[in-house]
Amino acid sequence: MPVLSRPAGRVLGPLVLALPVALVACDSAQPPPPPPADPGPVQVDGTRDELAALAAAAQDRHLVAQYVFSRSGQPDRTIVFTSANDGSWRVDVPGGALGGTADVSLAATSDGLFQCALPSTGHPEPARCVRLGDRDDAIPRRLDPRIQHPLTDWLDVLTDRRAPLAVAEAATPKGLAGTCYSVESTSASLNAPLDVGIYCYDPDGTPTGVRTDSGTLRLAAPPGAAPAAVQLAGPVVDAEPLDTAAPPTPDPALSPSAGTS
Repeated sequence: MPVLSRPAGRVLGPLVLALPVALVACDSAQPPPPPPADPGPVQVDGTRDELAALAAAAQDRHLVAQYVFSRSGQPDRTIVFTSANDGSWRVDVPGGALGGTADVSLAATSDGLFQCALPSTGHPEPARCVRLGDRDDAIPRRLDPRIQHPLTDWLDVLTDRRAPLAVAEAATPKGLAGTCYSVESTSASLNAPLDVGIYCYDPDGTPTGVRTDSGTLRLAAPPGAAPAAVQLAGPVVDAEPLDTAAPPTPDPALSPSAGTS
């Protein structure tokens, strides 16, 4: 008896229909494409770059400039900053030692880091200088008036993208000028790399003002031309530098005249 064969269409039909379903199943098993990478805080990074560029320009800026330092409850003081063409610098700080009664000058030259005592109420002797160490050494805390940092070593921090800082644009405080930035430390350490505050600059990198909890430093007049090198205020001697703290008050009982009539 002859064997009847099935029509070809009845065999291929289910296979043709099953193929798209299988392809759809394979496509649905593929993982979705990853989301686009987050570009991050572009504006914040750009602001940090702007401040770093101005601080770098300040490092290359050679000038003689007068700044007024203001602090609540104290009279204003005029700070003279010199950044010489050879990279040396000098900052004269009235009332920078002995509890505000002695004037000092801090200087960094190729010969080292110096504190010079200037003739003043608390130190009437002629000017003389004491070497504190190499030019890149830190000033010991007990000798540090801190006013000079925004003009000297804190510029290194502001140009260092690895420094733990948060930077944002800031409105220019009253009495100051230039483009200003709010700078905060993101480090949990008690030894922050610089003081939190507002830092302002002219487009050429001239520091025009700084406002921190320690006080306000503002540019008082257009800067003058820089010298070839800074000169120390006096001869270098082997002596003790002046502390920032006021000397202890003498005990009247220990006075040579005590007990005499």
